[in-house]
Amino acid sequence: MNIINFIRRHAEENFILASLILLIIFFGIASENFFSVITLTTILNQLPALTVVTIGMTFVLIVAGIDLSVGSVLGFSAAVVGVAAIGWGIPLPIACLLGVGVGIICGAVNGVLVAYFSLPSFIVTLGMLEMARGMAYVTTDSQTVYIGAEIQSIALPLPGIGVSAALIFSLLLVVAAHFLLTRTVFGRYITAIGTNQKAARMSGIDTRPYLLGVLAVSGGLAGLGGVFNAAYLGSADPNAGIGLELSAIAAAVIGGTSLMGGRGSIIGAFAGVLIISVLQNGLAQIGVSEPTKRLITGAVIIVAVLIDRWRAQHKQG
Repeated sequence: MNIINFIRRHAEENFILASLILLIIFFGIASENFFSVITLTTILNQLPALTVVTIGMTFVLIVAGIDLSVGSVLGFSAAVVGVAAIGWGIPLPIACLLGVGVGIICGAVNGVLVAYFSLPSFIVTLGMLEMARGMAYVTTDSQTVYIGAEIQSIALPLPGIGVSAALIFSLLLVVAAHFLLTRTVFGRYITAIGTNQKAARMSGIDTRPYLLGVLAVSGGLAGLGGVFNAAYLGSADPNAGIGLELSAIAAAVIGGTSLMGGRGSIIGAFAGVLIISVLQNGLAQIGVSEPTKRLITGAVIIVAVLIDRWRAQHKQG
Protein backbone atom coordinates (compact mmCIF):
# COMPACT_ATOMS: atom_id res chain seq x y z
CA MET A 1 0.00 0.00 0.00
CA ASN A 2 2.86 2.39 0.77
CA ILE A 3 4.24 1.89 -2.74
CA ILE A 4 0.79 2.49 -4.29
CA ASN A 5 0.30 5.66 -2.24
CA PHE A 6 3.77 6.88 -3.22
CA ILE A 7 2.98 6.33 -6.91
CA ARG A 8 -0.32 8.19 -6.57
CA ARG A 9 1.30 11.13 -4.79
CA HIS A 10 3.98 11.40 -7.44
CA ALA A 11 1.85 10.52 -10.48
CA GLU A 12 2.70 13.79 -12.23
CA GLU A 13 6.45 13.41 -11.75
CA ASN A 14 6.24 9.79 -12.88
CA PHE A 15 4.38 10.83 -16.04
CA ILE A 16 7.07 13.43 -16.88
CA LEU A 17 9.86 10.91 -16.29
CA ALA A 18 8.09 8.26 -18.36
CA SER A 19 7.60 10.76 -21.20
CA LEU A 20 11.31 11.60 -21.18
CA ILE A 21 12.30 7.92 -21.20
CA LEU A 22 9.90 7.14 -24.05
CA LEU A 23 11.30 10.03 -26.10
CA ILE A 24 14.85 8.81 -25.56
CA ILE A 25 13.90 5.26 -26.54
CA PHE A 26 12.02 6.46 -29.64
CA PHE A 27 14.86 8.62 -30.96
CA GLY A 28 17.39 5.95 -30.01
CA ILE A 29 15.53 3.55 -32.32
CA ALA A 30 14.76 6.10 -35.05
CA SER A 31 18.30 7.50 -35.27
CA GLU A 32 21.55 5.55 -35.45
CA ASN A 33 23.57 8.33 -33.83
CA PHE A 34 21.24 9.41 -31.03
CA PHE A 35 23.02 7.29 -28.42
CA SER A 36 26.40 8.91 -28.98
CA VAL A 37 28.81 11.17 -27.15
CA ILE A 38 28.26 13.92 -29.73
CA THR A 39 24.49 13.94 -29.18
CA LEU A 40 24.88 13.91 -25.40
CA THR A 41 27.40 16.75 -25.57
CA THR A 42 25.11 18.78 -27.84
CA ILE A 43 22.15 18.37 -25.50
CA LEU A 44 24.21 19.21 -22.40
CA ASN A 45 25.69 22.32 -24.06
CA GLN A 46 22.22 23.57 -25.02
CA LEU A 47 20.71 23.04 -21.55
CA PRO A 48 22.14 26.03 -19.59
CA ALA A 49 20.49 28.88 -21.53
CA LEU A 50 17.06 27.25 -21.73
CA THR A 51 17.29 26.10 -18.10
CA VAL A 52 17.91 29.53 -16.60
CA VAL A 53 15.30 31.19 -18.83
CA THR A 54 12.74 28.53 -17.86
CA ILE A 55 13.42 29.12 -14.15
CA GLY A 56 12.50 32.78 -14.61
CA MET A 57 9.48 31.91 -16.74
CA THR A 58 8.25 29.49 -14.06
CA PHE A 59 8.26 32.22 -11.42
CA VAL A 60 6.34 34.56 -13.72
CA LEU A 61 3.75 31.90 -14.59
CA ILE A 62 3.25 31.10 -10.90
CA VAL A 63 2.07 34.70 -10.28
CA ALA A 64 -0.35 34.26 -13.23
CA GLY A 65 1.78 36.37 -15.56
CA ILE A 66 3.74 35.66 -18.71
CA ASP A 67 7.05 36.95 -20.09
CA LEU A 68 7.18 36.95 -23.88
CA SER A 69 10.34 39.07 -23.95
CA VAL A 70 12.88 36.54 -22.64
CA GLY A 71 14.16 35.47 -26.07
CA SER A 72 14.75 39.03 -27.20
CA VAL A 73 16.27 40.03 -23.86
CA LEU A 74 18.63 37.07 -24.20
CA GLY A 75 19.67 38.30 -27.67
CA PHE A 76 20.10 41.89 -26.44
CA SER A 77 22.15 40.79 -23.43
CA ALA A 78 24.39 38.63 -25.61
CA ALA A 79 24.85 41.61 -27.95
CA VAL A 80 25.90 43.81 -25.03
CA VAL A 81 28.42 41.19 -23.87
CA GLY A 82 29.94 40.95 -27.36
CA VAL A 83 30.14 44.67 -28.05
CA ALA A 84 31.39 45.48 -24.54
CA ALA A 85 34.15 42.85 -24.71
CA ILE A 86 35.23 43.36 -28.32
CA GLY A 87 34.12 46.86 -29.26
CA TRP A 88 34.76 48.65 -25.98
CA GLY A 89 37.65 46.53 -24.69
CA ILE A 90 35.98 45.83 -21.34
CA PRO A 91 37.27 42.71 -19.52
CA LEU A 92 35.05 39.74 -20.28
CA PRO A 93 33.82 39.11 -16.69
CA ILE A 94 32.62 42.71 -16.45
CA ALA A 95 31.08 42.48 -19.92
CA CYS A 96 29.15 39.39 -18.78
CA LEU A 97 27.91 41.27 -15.72
CA LEU A 98 26.78 44.10 -18.00
CA GLY A 99 24.83 41.58 -20.06
CA VAL A 100 23.07 40.23 -16.97
CA GLY A 101 22.48 43.80 -15.77
CA VAL A 102 20.80 44.72 -19.05
CA GLY A 103 18.50 41.74 -18.58
CA ILE A 104 17.60 42.84 -15.05
CA ILE A 105 16.81 46.36 -16.29
CA CYS A 106 14.55 45.03 -19.06
CA GLY A 107 12.79 42.77 -16.57
CA ALA A 108 12.45 45.58 -14.03
CA VAL A 109 10.85 47.85 -16.65
CA ASN A 110 8.36 45.07 -17.36
CA GLY A 111 7.78 44.66 -13.64
CA VAL A 112 7.15 48.35 -12.94
CA LEU A 113 4.59 48.60 -15.74
CA VAL A 114 2.81 45.43 -14.63
CA ALA A 115 2.97 45.96 -10.85
CA TYR A 116 2.57 49.72 -10.50
CA PHE A 117 0.59 50.64 -13.65
CA SER A 118 -1.59 47.49 -13.70
CA LEU A 119 -0.84 46.74 -17.34
CA PRO A 120 -1.26 43.14 -18.59
CA SER A 121 2.05 41.26 -18.60
CA PHE A 122 1.19 39.85 -22.03
CA ILE A 123 1.07 43.33 -23.61
CA VAL A 124 4.02 44.76 -21.69
CA THR A 125 6.37 41.88 -22.43
CA LEU A 126 5.21 41.74 -26.05
CA GLY A 127 6.32 45.35 -26.37
CA MET A 128 9.63 44.55 -24.66
CA LEU A 129 10.07 41.63 -27.08
CA GLU A 130 10.17 44.10 -29.97
CA MET A 131 12.19 46.74 -28.13
CA ALA A 132 14.91 44.39 -26.90
CA ARG A 133 15.26 42.75 -30.32
CA GLY A 134 15.57 46.17 -31.91
CA MET A 135 18.25 47.14 -29.38
CA ALA A 136 20.12 43.91 -30.15
CA TYR A 137 20.24 44.90 -33.82
CA VAL A 138 21.23 48.49 -33.03
CA THR A 139 23.93 47.41 -30.56
CA THR A 140 25.59 45.02 -33.03
CA ASP A 141 24.72 46.97 -36.18
CA SER A 142 22.83 43.79 -37.19
CA GLN A 143 26.12 41.88 -37.39
CA THR A 144 27.34 38.84 -35.47
CA VAL A 145 30.09 39.83 -33.04
CA TYR A 146 32.76 37.14 -32.70
CA ILE A 147 34.09 37.00 -29.15
CA GLY A 148 36.38 34.00 -29.32
CA ALA A 149 37.80 31.28 -27.12
CA GLU A 150 37.76 33.20 -23.85
CA ILE A 151 33.98 33.16 -23.53
CA GLN A 152 33.72 29.67 -25.04
CA SER A 153 35.56 28.31 -22.00
CA ILE A 154 32.33 28.84 -20.04
CA ALA A 155 30.55 26.30 -22.23
CA LEU A 156 33.38 23.79 -22.67
CA PRO A 157 33.69 20.69 -20.44
CA LEU A 158 35.91 21.28 -17.43
CA PRO A 159 38.97 19.01 -17.14
CA GLY A 160 38.30 16.00 -14.97
CA ILE A 161 34.58 16.79 -14.67
CA GLY A 162 33.30 16.40 -18.20
CA VAL A 163 30.60 19.07 -17.99
CA SER A 164 30.78 22.81 -18.48
CA ALA A 165 30.82 25.56 -15.89
CA ALA A 166 27.62 26.90 -17.47
CA LEU A 167 25.81 23.61 -16.90
CA ILE A 168 27.03 23.31 -13.30
CA PHE A 169 25.94 26.87 -12.54
CA SER A 170 22.51 26.36 -14.16
CA LEU A 171 21.97 23.20 -12.08
CA LEU A 172 22.91 25.09 -8.92
CA LEU A 173 20.35 27.73 -9.89
CA VAL A 174 17.71 25.00 -10.25
CA VAL A 175 18.44 23.87 -6.68
CA ALA A 176 18.46 27.45 -5.34
CA ALA A 177 15.23 28.36 -7.15
CA HIS A 178 13.54 25.19 -5.88
CA PHE A 179 14.52 26.11 -2.31
CA LEU A 180 13.32 29.69 -2.84
CA LEU A 181 9.94 28.52 -4.12
CA THR A 182 9.30 25.76 -1.58
CA ARG A 183 11.04 26.87 1.60
CA THR A 184 10.76 30.67 1.81
CA VAL A 185 8.15 33.36 2.43
CA PHE A 186 8.83 34.67 -1.07
CA GLY A 187 7.77 31.35 -2.57
CA ARG A 188 4.62 31.15 -0.44
CA TYR A 189 3.64 34.72 -1.29
CA ILE A 190 4.06 34.43 -5.06
CA THR A 191 2.05 31.21 -4.99
CA ALA A 192 -0.69 32.99 -3.04
CA ILE A 193 -0.62 35.91 -5.48
CA GLY A 194 -0.96 33.59 -8.45
CA THR A 195 -3.81 31.68 -6.81
CA ASN A 196 -5.86 34.79 -6.05
CA GLN A 197 -4.21 38.19 -6.23
CA LYS A 198 -7.18 40.02 -4.73
CA ALA A 199 -7.31 37.65 -1.75
CA ALA A 200 -3.54 38.03 -1.29
CA ARG A 201 -3.91 41.82 -1.12
CA MET A 202 -6.80 41.54 1.35
CA SER A 203 -4.66 39.31 3.56
CA GLY A 204 -2.10 42.09 3.84
CA ILE A 205 0.40 41.15 1.12
CA ASP A 206 1.66 44.06 -0.97
CA THR A 207 1.67 42.26 -4.30
CA ARG A 208 3.56 44.94 -6.24
CA PRO A 209 7.13 44.21 -5.06
CA TYR A 210 6.63 40.51 -5.76
CA LEU A 211 5.29 41.09 -9.28
CA LEU A 212 8.18 43.47 -9.94
CA GLY A 213 10.61 40.98 -8.41
CA VAL A 214 9.62 37.94 -10.46
CA LEU A 215 9.77 39.89 -13.73
CA ALA A 216 13.15 41.40 -12.81
CA VAL A 217 14.41 37.91 -11.96
CA SER A 218 13.07 36.61 -15.27
CA GLY A 219 14.90 39.40 -17.12
CA GLY A 220 18.12 38.80 -15.20
CA LEU A 221 18.02 35.08 -15.92
CA ALA A 222 17.37 35.83 -19.59
CA GLY A 223 20.46 38.03 -19.45
CA LEU A 224 22.43 35.16 -17.96
CA GLY A 225 21.03 32.98 -20.73
CA GLY A 226 22.51 35.48 -23.17
CA VAL A 227 25.94 34.97 -21.61
CA PHE A 228 25.54 31.17 -21.88
CA ASN A 229 24.32 31.45 -25.46
CA ALA A 230 27.30 33.61 -26.43
CA ALA A 231 29.61 31.10 -24.73
CA TYR A 232 28.01 28.22 -26.64
CA LEU A 233 28.37 30.01 -29.99
CA GLY A 234 31.61 31.85 -29.25
CA SER A 235 29.86 34.96 -30.56
CA ALA A 236 26.98 37.34 -29.98
CA ASP A 237 24.24 36.81 -32.54
CA PRO A 238 21.54 39.56 -32.58
CA ASN A 239 19.07 36.89 -33.73
CA ALA A 240 19.80 34.64 -30.73
CA GLY A 241 16.81 33.52 -28.69
CA ILE A 242 14.11 33.95 -31.32
CA GLY A 243 11.23 31.71 -30.26
CA LEU A 244 12.95 30.76 -26.99
CA GLU A 245 10.01 32.07 -24.98
CA LEU A 246 7.82 29.34 -26.48
CA SER A 247 10.27 26.61 -25.47
CA ALA A 248 10.51 28.05 -21.94
CA ILE A 249 6.73 28.21 -21.57
CA ALA A 250 6.38 24.67 -22.91
CA ALA A 251 9.07 23.34 -20.56
CA ALA A 252 7.49 25.01 -17.53
CA VAL A 253 3.97 23.78 -18.33
CA ILE A 254 5.17 20.25 -19.15
CA GLY A 255 6.85 20.29 -15.73
CA GLY A 256 3.60 21.01 -13.90
CA THR A 257 3.44 24.83 -13.81
CA SER A 258 -0.06 26.19 -14.38
CA LEU A 259 -0.72 28.89 -16.97
CA MET A 260 -3.51 30.07 -14.66
CA GLY A 261 -1.02 30.75 -11.87
CA GLY A 262 -0.76 29.51 -8.31
CA ARG A 263 1.11 26.29 -9.03
CA GLY A 264 4.59 25.49 -10.27
CA SER A 265 7.64 23.32 -9.84
CA ILE A 266 11.24 24.24 -10.58
CA ILE A 267 12.35 20.61 -10.62
CA GLY A 268 9.45 19.76 -12.91
CA ALA A 269 10.34 22.69 -15.16
CA PHE A 270 13.89 21.37 -15.48
CA ALA A 271 12.47 17.99 -16.47
CA GLY A 272 10.45 19.87 -19.07
CA VAL A 273 13.69 21.46 -20.33
CA LEU A 274 15.17 17.99 -20.76
CA ILE A 275 12.10 16.85 -22.72
CA ILE A 276 12.19 19.90 -25.01
CA SER A 277 15.96 19.53 -25.59
CA VAL A 278 15.70 15.80 -26.34
CA LEU A 279 12.72 16.44 -28.65
CA GLN A 280 14.45 19.20 -30.63
CA ASN A 281 17.74 17.31 -31.00
CA GLY A 282 16.00 14.04 -31.80
CA LEU A 283 13.87 15.65 -34.50
CA ALA A 284 16.98 17.22 -36.03
CA GLN A 285 18.78 13.86 -36.07
CA ILE A 286 15.97 12.07 -37.90
CA GLY A 287 15.98 14.77 -40.56
CA VAL A 288 12.85 16.72 -39.66
CA SER A 289 12.84 20.13 -41.36
CA GLU A 290 12.81 23.36 -39.35
CA PRO A 291 9.17 24.24 -40.26
CA THR A 292 8.05 20.78 -39.17
CA LYS A 293 10.06 21.09 -35.94
CA ARG A 294 8.23 24.33 -35.19
CA LEU A 295 4.92 22.65 -35.95
CA ILE A 296 5.68 19.79 -33.56
CA THR A 297 6.93 22.16 -30.83
CA GLY A 298 3.72 24.18 -31.18
CA ALA A 299 1.67 20.99 -30.91
CA VAL A 300 3.59 20.05 -27.74
CA ILE A 301 2.70 23.44 -26.23
CA ILE A 302 -0.99 22.91 -27.03
CA VAL A 303 -0.94 19.42 -25.54
CA ALA A 304 0.81 20.77 -22.44
CA VAL A 305 -1.91 23.42 -22.05
CA LEU A 306 -4.63 20.78 -22.43
CA ILE A 307 -2.94 18.64 -19.77
CA ASP A 308 -2.70 21.71 -17.52
CA ARG A 309 -6.44 22.36 -17.97
CA TRP A 310 -7.23 18.70 -17.26
CA ARG A 311 -5.10 18.81 -14.11
CA ALA A 312 -6.96 21.92 -12.89
CA GLN A 313 -10.38 20.41 -13.53
CA HIS A 314 -9.37 17.08 -12.00
CA LYS A 315 -8.11 18.87 -8.87
CA GLN A 316 -11.36 20.83 -8.56
CA GLY A 317 -13.38 17.67 -9.07
